[in-house]
Amino acid sequence: MSPDHHNHDHDHVGAGPPLSDAQLRVKALESLLIDKGLVDPAALDRLIEAYETKIGPRNGARVVARAWLDPAYRQRLLADGSAAIAELGYTGREGEDIVVLENTPRVHNLVVCTLCSCYPWPVLGLPPVWYKAAPYRSRAVIDPRGVLREFGLEVAADVEVRVWDSTADQRYLVLPERPAGTEGMSEEELATLVTRDSMIGVGKAAPPDPRPPS
Repeated sequence: MSPDHHNHDHDHVGAGPPLSDAQLRVKALESLLIDKGLVDPAALDRLIEAYETKIGPRNGARVVARAWLDPAYRQRLLADGSAAIAELGYTGREGEDIVVLENTPRVHNLVVCTLCSCYPWPVLGLPPVWYKAAPYRSRAVIDPRGVLREFGLEVAADVEVRVWDSTADQRYLVLPERPAGTEGMSEEELATLVTRDSMIGVGKAAPPDPRPPS
């Protein structure tokens, strides 16, 4: 089945990804601290990586885990993503209008921002470098199955792939399928299985570690 491409007008000007006021201030502060020798660039890179892959996505992981366990919360999340996410205390700039997309055995959702790097910061932290790169932004629309394959995710031919284009006014969060074998797991345990990539749609939630025999 051919992928759906949901287009939205972008409120951006210019070919390169524009920076918000906050991003510009961070860049200026970063340059100043490095120039004065107050910050080790390598240490800063490690800190940024931590926010990209670990600290930031923990918020989204908790949202997903709650939705897996609480059917009423899941319904609210799919009906009004921003409001349901705010229930858990995750609000702020870049998170005002978040639509949550549910993966099912028949539908796989993939998120991209074709003209820049719009991203739901309150639940995913900083966008990864590849999300902002031109090859991903273009190929995710042209060849989504090929892109998913490069991320190690093979989507069956009978599963529809839907590509969602984020904008300055609307961002997306994927609600991945709950892995098998997680019955009886707590919300905290389930949250550890939720990866950043699964909430963008280029991966799936991790399966639980095999439990030792009793």
